[in-house]
Amino acid sequence: MSTTRHLVNRRRRLATTAARTATAPAGEPTAERPGTDRPGHEAELPPPGSAPGDVPEPDGTASAAAEDTGTGERTADAADTADATDTPSGKASRSARTRRLPVILCLLTVLLGGFAAYAATQASSLRDDPATRNTALTDIARTSEVKGAATQAVEAVFSYDFADPEALDRAVRTHLTGEAVRQHTTMLAAVRDQGPKQKLLLTTTVTESGVERIDGDRARVLVYADQSNTRTAPAKGGDKAAEDERTYAAAMLAVDLVRTDGTWRIANLDTLGAGS
Repeated sequence: MSTTRHLVNRRRRLATTAARTATAPAGEPTAERPGTDRPGHEAELPPPGSAPGDVPEPDGTASAAAEDTGTGERTADAADTADATDTPSGKASRSARTRRLPVILCLLTVLLGGFAAYAATQASSLRDDPATRNTALTDIARTSEVKGAATQAVEAVFSYDFADPEALDRAVRTHLTGEAVRQHTTMLAAVRDQGPKQKLLLTTTVTESGVERIDGDRARVLVYADQSNTRTAPAKGGDKAAEDERTYAAAMLAVDLVRTDGTWRIANLDTLGAGS
């Protein structure tokens, strides 16, 4: 780099000397450039007829001069850029960008707030969806518990033995609650009335059941059952022994259960339109 600066300074000195020589009046001595009295200075002067700046460069310095020139141009470009930034228009541009920044931040805040509200609404709607709340789809143990309670209750409250009618009353108190008590009284009124006379024996066996929904302490179960009805009819002819009549039927109903005091009880009996 020091060699390159030396060459550049020498070019400037040579150009200045040539200009003075060209403008000096005829007959007046030309001021000698310092250092021309030393031997070999002619090698440093430009050849006759050449331009002031056409000075041959020593070997090995041309590439260095070119690199120095490129570096100078890049430095000049950077300086121009800095000057452009310091101009009034550049300062105005920076000021405009600074003023836009709070606006952009406010817009981002509004967008994020809107997205958060939307996400909260969607999450709430999913929680309110009955299919999402239905733990019968996920809680296997609770589903089995509800299914067993429904099976036991249906078999107990829809079975009757004329020899022990109080067993039906105990089953009602154990397994039914609320509206289901009234519904059961209506549905089995004929059985209670004719049972002792006909020596009625009604047996209900659940063959299949499926838990449709469990929502907290409430559940709904679809039940399929077989019923066997045996009654003793008086014999015809007066002196003959009584004959037993046995009939079979299939039943389907849906029961709504509620959990009270740690026990699942039927709160509603739905015959699915069979009695309408």
